[in-house]
This record gives sequence, structure tokens and C-alpha cells, in this order.
Amino acid sequence: MLPSSICSMGQIPRISPHSYGMLPKQMSKGHPPMITRAVGGVEKGEVGGNVQSLQVMHSKELQAKIRKQLQRIELSPSLYDTAWVAMVPERSSSQAPCYPQCIEWILQNQHDDGSWGINSSSLSVNKDILLSTLACVVALKKWNAGSYHIRRGLNFVGRNFSVAMDVQNIAPVGFNITFSGLITLASGMGLQLPVWQTDIDEIFHLRKIELERDAGGTISARKAFMAYVADGFGNLQDWDQVMAYQRKNGSLFNSPSTTAAAAIHSFNDRTLNYLDSLTNKFGGPVPAMYPQNIYSQLCTVDALERTGISQKFAREIRDILDTTYRSWLHNEEEVMLDIPTCAMAFRLLRTHGYDITSDEMAHFSEQSSFDDSIHGYLNDTKTLLELFKTSQIRFSCEDLVLENIGTWSAKLLKQQLLSNKLSTSAQSEVEYVLKFPLHSTLDRLEHRRNIEQFKVEGSKVLKSGYCGSHSNEEILALAVDYFHSSQSVYQQELKYFESWVKQCRLDELKFARVMPLIVHFISTATMFAPELADARMVLSQTSLLVTVYDDFFDCPETSREEKENYIALIEKWDNHAEIGFCSKNVEIVFYAVYNTYKQIGEKAALKQNRSIMDQLVEDLVSSAKAMMVEADWTATKYIPATMEEYMSNAEVSAAFASFVCPPLYFLGLKLSEEDVKSHEYTQLLKLTNVIGRLQNDSQTYRKEILAGKVNSVLLRALTDSGNTSLESIEAAKDMVNSDAESSMVEMRSLVFSEGGPIPRPGKDRFWEMCKIVFYFYREDDAYLTPKEMMSSARAVILDPLRLIPPPSCPEMLSS
Repeated sequence: MLPSSICSMGQIPRISPHSYGMLPKQMSKGHPPMITRAVGGVEKGEVGGNVQSLQVMHSKELQAKIRKQLQRIELSPSLYDTAWVAMVPERSSSQAPCYPQCIEWILQNQHDDGSWGINSSSLSVNKDILLSTLACVVALKKWNAGSYHIRRGLNFVGRNFSVAMDVQNIAPVGFNITFSGLITLASGMGLQLPVWQTDIDEIFHLRKIELERDAGGTISARKAFMAYVADGFGNLQDWDQVMAYQRKNGSLFNSPSTTAAAAIHSFNDRTLNYLDSLTNKFGGPVPAMYPQNIYSQLCTVDALERTGISQKFAREIRDILDTTYRSWLHNEEEVMLDIPTCAMAFRLLRTHGYDITSDEMAHFSEQSSFDDSIHGYLNDTKTLLELFKTSQIRFSCEDLVLENIGTWSAKLLKQQLLSNKLSTSAQSEVEYVLKFPLHSTLDRLEHRRNIEQFKVEGSKVLKSGYCGSHSNEEILALAVDYFHSSQSVYQQELKYFESWVKQCRLDELKFARVMPLIVHFISTATMFAPELADARMVLSQTSLLVTVYDDFFDCPETSREEKENYIALIEKWDNHAEIGFCSKNVEIVFYAVYNTYKQIGEKAALKQNRSIMDQLVEDLVSSAKAMMVEADWTATKYIPATMEEYMSNAEVSAAFASFVCPPLYFLGLKLSEEDVKSHEYTQLLKLTNVIGRLQNDSQTYRKEILAGKVNSVLLRALTDSGNTSLESIEAAKDMVNSDAESSMVEMRSLVFSEGGPIPRPGKDRFWEMCKIVFYFYREDDAYLTPKEMMSSARAVILDPLRLIPPPSCPEMLSS
């Protein structure tokens, strides 16, 4: 049923069947054939780089590449970190390198322009390339290797030294410290940089500003950050203090460069053991952070889910989450010590049904956990966003751990917005996440947004910039292909849906909100997989029919005789000819409902090996009678004595059973009669009805009060305050919203928890319907405007994607 506040008569104009600019005059009366390739595709000139060529690659090839990456993570080599590991001397002699393979790899991987770094030939020179190049020069000079390479590297640094002083150029973390530290090392080795002394002085001035600036976080955060960039301080650093951050694996912050610097200055055996394991695994080059398998794999899983293609990799995702779950249970440092890794692991594990509690997140319950960290010192927006999203996966309103995390992370994000220091893309993301909780977003709209804003270059900023998962380009290409092929299916379905509306004569009903595009958008936005065509069409048809007979009961021109006639016909069902029709409207509405639900019941019986017709009719009768009760309340100006009396009828009149439940039988699940009578199923349906009714009431109370209709906001004001003053109404509205939010928390726990007779795909349908309700009834905007609705519908069903050409990624290291 379409939300009444959104689609009430007069707010949205009647839509012509051909107003979308793509429907033919003659439409098929049968179900459309499944289409596996996009008809249109991406508009010319909108996709560039490797993604465009990857799009022509067969879907199976793309999937194979992504599957390989999921099974064996590939990490980007960091030239900066490799150079630092190359500088570590042997245990027994300071005159020979401990890791000559790193020296050899550096010699073999200089670019033609003299630089070292990530694809410098295809990118403009940036600070990471400059940092990596100087680090490689210093490493080679330390062992008097590659004099030709050194000379070319120095010339490259000299030609591009102005980049280091450009405050607008994006910099790796701690660049002013690490780059100036390398200049000091180079000078100590007798290397002469071909730059003016005033430029070098400017670099050290920037270093001084960095050291004196009042960054985010606390003193503890500053100490941690200075330890993280200790490679930029050399002998000036107190290495005993730095070693306080050493982890069980021997590393400092899982950073090869920091650990290598510590090995050089402190001669710590555990640091050398870590570097030994690192070079034994990767050979010559090393990544910017290790281990990071879990983080990288979780990022890939998250990317697959955000772009709508995770269902193609269900087995691999389950394996990754099983591994993450074991690490979680063993409290391993790789997961628990890194804030974004821990937060993402919690969110993904909990939403996939793993039995974890928020107790393990308790160390992030207070803002000090962030303020005292490197992330706090850097005022890391991405970490705050991850924490805020994670805080929304609450299973109980009494979960103070997640509530506290949500409160302080939201506060800090709002402060960042007010600071006007965020990039345009970061500001847009923060505003979006704060405005739209996870339970008020629709899958396919989110997929489109995430695909169009997808960044292939990775997600974690370190001392040396690097690309993330090597499969990101394949993920984007597959997601684009899948999105457009899905749209082709949706467009064919829309044609059929339009023809069905005409066959049922629903377009002849002047009182009804008949908007096929908007209705089918609701179905496609949540059940987006092309193979769910039958379930999608059942949802679209039943949603529109419930909307029509809701309008029928709600319309002032509908007589009591017509309402009673309709109810009698539904009760008689197959024997409706015994009664007859008192008006054309009754005949059209009844036959549309009767013929459609009969067809649904017959198809469902074939899939379920049992009849569901009695249940369908029972739900139709119950909702119609409940709507009649509400109509009588309005006519007689009756006000229920309690919220319980009102809700006992309002939950049924919401009629979710008549359009949420029928599609369940077309999901490939077997649902027995015992299943649909189980406590779990009953509770899922009850919560859906409660959430739908309360959210509707919260946003339509003004209109309904003027029309003399009963509404939970009005009733709450009367029962709590005894009056309907503006203050009482606002307080009542807050209470109704709070009740809806509490019910959503309960729904989340029910859906995301394992066990129970209803399989997860079935439970997801109730969850998605509740998300639709929250999406349409937005607290800040009251509800979607007609223009917004049409734009959203077109975005999912009709309009091609608009993509930004991505940069290239380097060769990868297998992990």
C-alpha cells in the first residue's frame, strides 16, 4: 500500500502510461522473458579508464577475478615501506643489508622518469610519489647501490620539489614529518638535493607547523601519532617510548616502515622477526600495512554489498565472515586494536546472523577511545562514519554501548561539518549518513549511489598512499553490468504491470492512486535480483490493489452500501455471484482483487505444494473489516478510549499481510502452514503493521485531524495530556516516533538473529518493507515530494548510471 501522505489525491498528478518515454503502445499481457544483458548501458562518455574495457568482459570472468581476490587477498606494494625495510642492516653487521631482496626490487622498479611510486606514468606527480622516490634514493645510497638510479631519482625530486610545498596537494599521513626526515637522512649521507635551500627551509617550516599544531584528540593521541611516524624523527625520537606500542606480532602499528625504523634504532629482535616474516611472505616489495587481510577482505565484502552483487559470492563471503568470527572470538589484535576494522567486523557479523554482543565494542563506548587514538589525532572522518553506522545495529533499546557510540560519533561528525574543513565528497557523505539511518534507505537506490560514487583506489589513508583491493575495478564493472541488466528486466516488468492495470480497469477508478512506476519502484528497490521477477510482480500487484481498496474505503464519495457490498463479496469469494454488485466501482475493485489473488494463490500452490488461498482471503477480509471500522469511527466521530483499542484495529487496517506476505511464497522458500502460524512469523507481521501504522500516523496527523479521523498522535495527546494543544501534539508525536523506533530495533533483532522457522530471505522481506516505510516517511522532510518519488523511481528502473572515470591501480602483492 502506498503511503497515504505521499500519494494523496491532488498531490501527485495522474500519470500517463507513456509519460516515461519508453513504453510502446501495444504491451504484452504475459510475464516478460528474463533478460540477462542490458538493453541500453552506460551513456556515452560517462565511463572511462579500465572500467569501460572491463565492462565488455564476460560476467563470469569478472566474477572469477573477484572470487580469486576474495580467496587470496592482493595488497598494493608500498615503495616507501619497502625502502625502509631495505635500510635495515644485518643482525651481525651494520655494513650489509638484512633484506637485499628489497634493494633488488627497488632497482628493478624505477620508472622511466626517475621516480618510484604507484603508476606515476599515468598520474600527475603527488606527494606519495615524491616521498617514495626520496625514500628509495636514501635506501640505495645507504648500501651504495645503483648510482645511476640515485642520480635519476634525485633529479626527479628536484624537478617536482614544489609538490612537497603545495598545501592543496593531498598528502600521506605525517608527510611533513616523514619527508623532512628523509631530507635529513639524505643530507647525512652526503646526498645533494638539486633544490634551493629556501625550498628546503620551507619544508622544515611546514614540519615545525605540523609539530606545533593543535590537532584533534588528546596528549595520548599525539604520542601515538608521533610513534607511528617515528621513522621521520631518527635519533631525535625516544625509541623506548615508541616500543611501548609494539604488538604481539613484533610490529609497531602493523606498519613495516615504523617497524623497520625501530629495528634500525633499537635493535629489537621481535621487530626483526616481524620483518623476516614479512619479507619471507612477499619477497622484495612489502605493503603499507600488514597484516591487513581481515580489513581488506571485509572492505571487499562491504563493497560487494554496497554495489548489490554480494549474492554472487555468498560462499566466499561466508568463509571470510567465518574467519573473522573466529578472530573475533579469540580477541585477536588484527580485529580488536584497529577501530575501523573492529567496527566493520561487528556490523557485518551481526547483520549476517553471527552471535556476537556489543560487549566487545565496550572499549569504544566512550569518546575518549577515539580521542586517544591516531584516528582521533587525525580527526579521521571515515572511522567516525564506520562507528556511526555500526552503532545503528542495535538489538535492544537498552544497549547503552552502541547508543553511546552513536551519540558521540554523530556529535563529532556534526562538528566536522561545521568546521567547513571536509572535502566536498566527504561533506556529502557525512550529511547523507547523518540524515538517513540505515533502516531508512532502500537497497537499489543505495546500490546506484554507491556505484556512481565508487572509488577504486582503496579506503585507508596511511603514511604511503596505496590502492585497496585489486578487485575494485572488477567489482565496479560487474556492478554496472548487473545494474543495467536488472534495469532491462524491470522495464519489461513495468510494461506488463501497465497492461495488467488496464486489464483490471483500475485506471477507470477516479478516486484511486494508480501509479505503476511508483509502485513497481517499491518492489524493485528492495527485491532487486532479476531472478525474483515473480515475487516482485506479486508485490507490485498486491501493493497497488491494497492501495486501491484503501482509497475505496477512505474516499468520502464511497457509500456505506458500497463498502458493505465489497466486504460481503470478499467473504463469499468464489460464491460472490450470489450477491452481485451495487456499483461499477465495487465491481472493478472486487474483480481486480479476486482475479489477481486467485492467480497468485494458484501459482503459489504449485510452488508450495499446498493451498494458501484460505489465508489470502482471510487477510483480505480482516483488512477490509478493519478499514470499515475506521470509516465508522470517522463518520460517528468516535474516539477510541485507549491506544490499545486503536492499535488493535489499526494494525489490521494497515493491511501489510495482504501485500507483504504473498511474495514470500515466490522466493524459492518452502513455508508450511505451521511456519506462517509460528510466533516468529506472527511477530514479524505484527511489528511490520505497528511500524507502518505509527510512521504513517506520525506524518499525516495534521491532515487526519482536519478530516476528523482518528490518529495515534491525536489519541496519545488526549490520553497523556487530556488536550490537543500544540505542545501536547508535539510531545505525542515524539512518543509515537519513539515507539516506531523501538519496534524497529526489535524487528532488527528478529531478522538478523539466526534460528526460527522463517528463513532469512523471508525475514528480510518484512525488514525491507519497514525500511520502505521509514524511507517514505522522513522525519526531517515530513515525506517525499512527488518530484522526489518520481526521481527515485526513474533512478532504479529507467535512468542509466552516470559514472566518474576512476584512476588506475598498481600491480598487487599476494597475501
